[in-house]
Amino acid sequence: MSDGTDMSGDLGGSGGSDGRDAERAARAARRDEAVRAAVEQGLLGPRTPIVGLLDVAGIRESAAALRAAFDAVAAPGTPVLHAFAVKASPLVPVLRLLHEAGIGAEVASPGELALARAAGVPAERTVLDSPAKTPDELTEALSLGIAVNADNPQELARLDALVKASPDTASPLGIRVNPQVGGGSIEALSTATATSKFGVALRDEGARAWVVRAYLDRPWLTRLHAHTGSQGIPLALMAEGVRETYALAEEINERAGRRQVDTLDIGGGLPVNFASDETTPTYAEYARVLREAVPGLFDGRYGLVTEFGRSLLAKHGTIVARVEYAKSAGGRPVAVTHAGVQVATRTVYAPGAWPLRIAAYSGKGRPKEGPDVVQDVAGPACFAGDLLAAGRALPLLEQGDYAAALDTGAYYFAHHYAYNSLARPAVYGFAGGGDGDGNGSVAFAPVRREQAIEEIVAEAGGEYGDSLTGAFRRGGAGGS
Repeated sequence: MSDGTDMSGDLGGSGGSDGRDAERAARAARRDEAVRAAVEQGLLGPRTPIVGLLDVAGIRESAAALRAAFDAVAAPGTPVLHAFAVKASPLVPVLRLLHEAGIGAEVASPGELALARAAGVPAERTVLDSPAKTPDELTEALSLGIAVNADNPQELARLDALVKASPDTASPLGIRVNPQVGGGSIEALSTATATSKFGVALRDEGARAWVVRAYLDRPWLTRLHAHTGSQGIPLALMAEGVRETYALAEEINERAGRRQVDTLDIGGGLPVNFASDETTPTYAEYARVLREAVPGLFDGRYGLVTEFGRSLLAKHGTIVARVEYAKSAGGRPVAVTHAGVQVATRTVYAPGAWPLRIAAYSGKGRPKEGPDVVQDVAGPACFAGDLLAAGRALPLLEQGDYAAALDTGAYYFAHHYAYNSLARPAVYGFAGGGDGDGNGSVAFAPVRREQAIEEIVAEAGGEYGDSLTGAFRRGGAGGS
């Protein structure tokens, strides 16, 4: 099967070890068999032309790899909490799967906190980060014992009042800092630039001294948080942000004359390779880079918190969409599918930063064969730029075939963009398959059902259909 793309400028690997080759082959085989089984079992077809698929075995493997990577470099007995960034996949069954795999939750809104609680993630394995926490959010977090990282001095002032009112709260509390070490290749995702909206900017005049004094004045501040990583950020820059944060914790503890800061939250943001099936960089590689750059981080004096999201799920999700029509324009074939801006918003609006591999499948869900043909893979939305891929070389997609957008397990099908009031697609987890010859038995479990038309109407104010015409009739309230 050809994925029809050359994205060598991204983070693609160059082959790797035999173990990585086997991992890639197994992942691709599971995906192929899941697409075939989805068609055969009726999850995909003329009436259900788009679906999201999640590889449950792959997600478990990622969770295990994350835990093993940090266990390998940390001193025995070091408390480590890996908290999944819920924004990457705000789906309750996914959060529960990760929880059972030993992963907690990092939340950034009341909605995300509610999802984590619905998934059974305990308060002591939950972290609240957000640049705009309300007093009610902070009150709830402290009442539950959820860890909170204050983003700025005004929020810390709110915590002062809440801690005074509830001095026995079990919530670990800290401050988020911005080490201002620089950005990566995607400016909109870079969180450690000089003017980032997140955290206290450490290199601004007087900021570092203010942070140190804030800790010395508040013995209940015991954590320090920074998040440098994201897609497009090199590992060395991520490690530099962690090193700066570690140095600040050491300074605070030296000034306090005790180990006041006992836990460092180093964020997440490990980049994902969208160029091939290879997982690169790996958690093990990042952990080794951190150990070399910040050896004291792992000597057992500090507990650790991580907040990975995309890297845990991206390689284990696939959006599959039926080709409704095959046409041509200007001599170029165009496959019009049911996957576009509503599920791949970043890719459609910023294709250079977020290219996706596309795999071609026949109407029976089998990998298509034949020579590659340069073609466009278009979505259903009513604007010209709604393209999953432009000028991509693939086996020719024909009416009734399926186009699969690969590496979409994080952010894509969980963050719906309601352009043209297109429905949210169903999402299924799958297990089984992977024998590579099409004979594996694949089972599916629902993660989220397809959005009903009635729900679209309700979300669009259907219950208030007469409110404007009824309340503001000519001559009535507000009329002239």
